[in-house]
Amino acid sequence: MAFRASEAAERGYEGALSYLVPRAEYADDHIRKESKDFLAGLINEIGPVVEAYPSWHPLVRNHKDRFPHTRPGKECGYKGLDHTVFFAKGFITCPYTNGKEVIDSVDQLPSHFIADITAEVLGVKLYNPDTTPILVRCDWGKPLCEDGTIPKSIAVPLLLEQEIPCWRFADVAESWETMSRYFLGSPHGARSSLFINQETGQIMKKIWNSLINTEMFGPIKDMEFAHQH
Repeated sequence: MAFRASEAAERGYEGALSYLVPRAEYADDHIRKESKDFLAGLINEIGPVVEAYPSWHPLVRNHKDRFPHTRPGKECGYKGLDHTVFFAKGFITCPYTNGKEVIDSVDQLPSHFIADITAEVLGVKLYNPDTTPILVRCDWGKPLCEDGTIPKSIAVPLLLEQEIPCWRFADVAESWETMSRYFLGSPHGARSSLFINQETGQIMKKIWNSLINTEMFGPIKDMEFAHQH
């Protein structure tokens, strides 16, 4: 099935509403409406809702593991995350605490030259009235594409910065078909996602295939795919 960004975004938004708007048994209609209105406005700022980030994204890059991470967690420097929903330009987490642990951990993340990651307590009830909703935001230092996706001038160098050093320890090269779910984020299609449009995805694919065909990472694990593309 072809990847349709608008349909994926709509599904994500409906899922976020279902998860983050407090249930009727825990909150009155006024609180629930306030939550829905807030999320509708937030989507315009940091949306759409996503399932996972590209492995080179600033929100998930702060780890020392050799394998890729695509979701924020303790491995990426965050503490205290609970009941979390991801958006293209940030995420909301709703711990049953005052949220100080989350904010302190974000403040301690290494600075990133192309993105500013910040955290703030939200003045609205989300998930459950007893939680403290926190917005962790990723503000890019360069303009994004008109469609809201990350331009090739940012995505490609971040991908290369992450992947080229792997030649020092890699045994085999993985095909684009294997790595695309890490490079594009989720949900995604063959060459695009809610982070990356078709043009940027096609360029990333060509560059990746050029890299693995040098055998700098070792022999290509899936030679059939490599020769086809």
